[in-house]
Amino acid sequence: MPGVRERLAWLSAVASIDLLAHGTESDAGTIQDTAVAQPLIVAAGLSCLPLVCESPQQVAGAVAGHSVGEITAAAVTGSLTPEQAMVLVRERGAAMARAASLTPTGMSAVLGGDPQEVEAALEAEGLTGANMNGSGQVVAAGTLEQLAALAADPPAGARVVPLKVAGAFHTEHMAPAVARLRELAAALEPRIPATRLLSNADGAVVGEGQEVLRRLVNQVCSPVRWDRCQETLQALGVTGILELPPAGALTNMAKRSLPDVERVALKTPDDLPAARDLVERHATPAPPEIGTRAVVGSARGPR
Repeated sequence: MPGVRERLAWLSAVASIDLLAHGTESDAGTIQDTAVAQPLIVAAGLSCLPLVCESPQQVAGAVAGHSVGEITAAAVTGSLTPEQAMVLVRERGAAMARAASLTPTGMSAVLGGDPQEVEAALEAEGLTGANMNGSGQVVAAGTLEQLAALAADPPAGARVVPLKVAGAFHTEHMAPAVARLRELAAALEPRIPATRLLSNADGAVVGEGQEVLRRLVNQVCSPVRWDRCQETLQALGVTGILELPPAGALTNMAKRSLPDVERVALKTPDDLPAARDLVERHATPAPPEIGTRAVVGSARGPR
């Protein structure tokens, strides 16, 4: 598509990673490496958004991103420049890969079951609810032994599904990565978001640049509260959600949690007409205090 190759080439140069090759030629094992996957996810969203709209801050009433997608969201709102976002995500991915190598850890999706019983089961095994996604979906994270114990004795009515990830992201196991990112963040000068930016920490709208950056750093070892982000989107009255690539996971969650909100997942070029149509119809003029539309930056799986 016009401009995508050029934008990916520029972001590749910024990140010192050949994102063009990883996005078109690398095998699954290579791009599952979190040091590769994270920059590729952010670059995909930032490279494709201009195909949908020229000024996302003017058409989006709220912007949110799941896990590493929150860096995409920060760049979409103008709080970070694309270059700052790519350097930050490059270092985030590399630091989290190093942290994951220290102890054999992982993550498992817990689907269904009574929420209180699921919470109690995770606590009993010493696990962390790393992604609280809403609609009966929690991602548990911890050591491989802890996850095996949960799978052997799951909460009543719940399924435990192991995830193909490198480690226990969004837990205390990622503390070394947080230390590295804090060093780098001290040199950044983030700006005030040009539109509402939702935080994974609690779903709150964050309106100050340094607070955006602080939360992005702390998010690496803190749970992703996507359930609360969706609650905020509902409270703001959003009517349309556009999920940037790699897309699909967040619109599937919204289908259950926000069934009355129109959704488009931008997965392939074939989805561009629907994405543009959604933006055109939902980005109607509105007072700044009223949120009627949302652009959502995505991450595929916990990162």
